Amino acid sequence: MKLTLSAHLPLSLVFVLIWPTIGLPQPLLEETERTAQLLATLLNVGRLIVERNQALIDDPRKGDKGFTPDVFEQQVAAEYLRQTTIDLNRLPSGLPPLAQELLPVLLQAGKAVVADAQLVINQRGIGYKNFIPATFGSQAARKFSNRSHVTIKQTTLNPRNLKNTPDAYEEAVLKRLATQPVSHSPVTEWIDDGKTLRTLTPIYYSRDCLACHGSPKGILDISGYPREGAREGDLAGAISIQIPMNRRN
Repeated sequence: MKLTLSAHLPLSLVFVLIWPTIGLPQPLLEETERTAQLLATLLNVGRLIVERNQALIDDPRKGDKGFTPDVFEQQVAAEYLRQTTIDLNRLPSGLPPLAQELLPVLLQAGKAVVADAQLVINQRGIGYKNFIPATFGSQAARKFSNRSHVTIKQTTLNPRNLKNTPDAYEEAVLKRLATQPVSHSPVTEWIDDGKTLRTLTPIYYSRDCLACHGSPKGILDISGYPREGAREGDLAGAISIQIPMNRRN
């Protein structure tokens, strides 16, 4: 499944910002926002690498696929460097300290998901294994969130996985996005009197997604879920990030 989002846009162009009402230093605010977008980009790159290896993962003729955590890391690092000019193997000193702290945590969470899936990935005689970008993204986001004070989540208005059910804030933003023209700009807001940064990066169905999520609506797809009847360009959901400032300092 391929979902389109704003990871490929310049960082300076992607924020719709509502400034907080308390007097936090603007550089700190900007560093926190930049960290959130760098994290969203990294999660999406991990999803993209799984997508690129989907045919290999689902090849029933092969046993050992060679798609190891280290191979995953190498491919993620190369793609992340291409999209952001940031080398994950040697993070530049100019990055926000929070990004320097959290990017390795998210990368390791992604590697752990690939490691946990090795038995499934390398099983011979079975095609579709349900190790797809959405599955990877949900699992990596949960592992990362359990290892840090920052929460990352894939969410959508009609989740197949109930763990991706939106909270009240996410639901309100998703409903608003669903009624607006396609925009790859994250919705970034400071809530709780500026104590919490929340950002949702919209993701949209591409043509590849429609094999499982398209028409006819209600017909079971390869994974056994009813198709949503979606069309290319429809809102699929968002990557939601929440950073509490009381744990940031």
